[in-house]
Amino acid sequence: MARAAPDIVVAGHICLDVIPTFPGEVPDPLCVPGTLVEVGGPLMSTGGAVSNVGLALHRLGMSTRLIGKVGDDLFGRAIGDILGEHDRMLAESLIVDPEDASSYTIVVNPPGVDRSFFHAPGANSTFRPSEVDPGRVEGARVFHFGYPPLMERTFVDGGEALASLFAEIRRRGVAVSLDMAQYDPASKAGQADWLAFLRRVLPEVDVFGPSLGETLAMLGETMRQPATGGGLIDLADRLLRMGPALVVFKLGADGLFLRSTGDASRVGQVPALQLGDRWCRRTLLHGGFEVDVVGTTGAGDCALAALLAAMVKERSPEEALRDASAVGACSVERTDATSGVPAWPVVQRRLQEGWPQRPVDLELDGWTWREDERLWSGPPRTPT
Repeated sequence: MARAAPDIVVAGHICLDVIPTFPGEVPDPLCVPGTLVEVGGPLMSTGGAVSNVGLALHRLGMSTRLIGKVGDDLFGRAIGDILGEHDRMLAESLIVDPEDASSYTIVVNPPGVDRSFFHAPGANSTFRPSEVDPGRVEGARVFHFGYPPLMERTFVDGGEALASLFAEIRRRGVAVSLDMAQYDPASKAGQADWLAFLRRVLPEVDVFGPSLGETLAMLGETMRQPATGGGLIDLADRLLRMGPALVVFKLGADGLFLRSTGDASRVGQVPALQLGDRWCRRTLLHGGFEVDVVGTTGAGDCALAALLAAMVKERSPEEALRDASAVGACSVERTDATSGVPAWPVVQRRLQEGWPQRPVDLELDGWTWREDERLWSGPPRTPT
């Protein structure tokens, strides 16, 4: 008997995260050559877009299929075992290559300090877009792909193969979502022409959800330019002119920014999500929520997972942005990426109980605070 298609298929980067815990006071500076810092036991979890987005969706109650590449080694088996502990079907579509080593990351994530990563790409470097069978995606509502900058074979051709995969998936009636990642400037990704990559790939992307920092790096911009609401709009419009229907910037503690195209026909090209006119010509910003931060690993992925889940549930852009900001906030209450993500009804109950928001540290001249939806709406300006 054929298994029903999942709501969302998540593909791309996957690794094993090894996260040391810090039971005592964190030294400042943390890393000094020639010294030893005693830490607690490690937290072992799966990481990368496939794990973070996929497990967040699973915890929210969405059916999902995960496609990532691992080696036939200790770390690869650990990745499969950890996914299987959540649901054995989550590990079924992993690509196992006995000639490759599995990817891993040492995540240094002390309380109250932004995280740092020591990352070995492993099998992610040999993952080709052609290894994704579009037949494994057909029938889903969304196909999400994460972290091309950490997957050499997805960008060395300028994104040509990835764009072809996305086009085939969209021809099958499935919406395409894309997320990026920070990269080492000294790596091959640091030498890539990301502007050319985006121009080739984004016409085949419906939802583009990078962080603000990732976007600035790819476009060669400085942080100063979009540190206002108007700057965010200008940056989003540069991306919208390349082809996606929606651009969502992850802003860390400042929440999430959404800007959609003014082209109603482009929004109509996303039938799998039934977006409709209410998703056209929208500019919204939802601030972060007040939380006790334990670890920020994967928070952006969890927020994007919730946004996609809300879109599949056909919620309004205001509701979807609030859901996404809330799930991102839940995730930082735990050290790892996804164990803080509760079931969807729990998230909604916490919102209904009046969860307080953080003030937004951005200049929003000309924006409107909408008390009923508890978010900011941008000035009435038609997206280019």
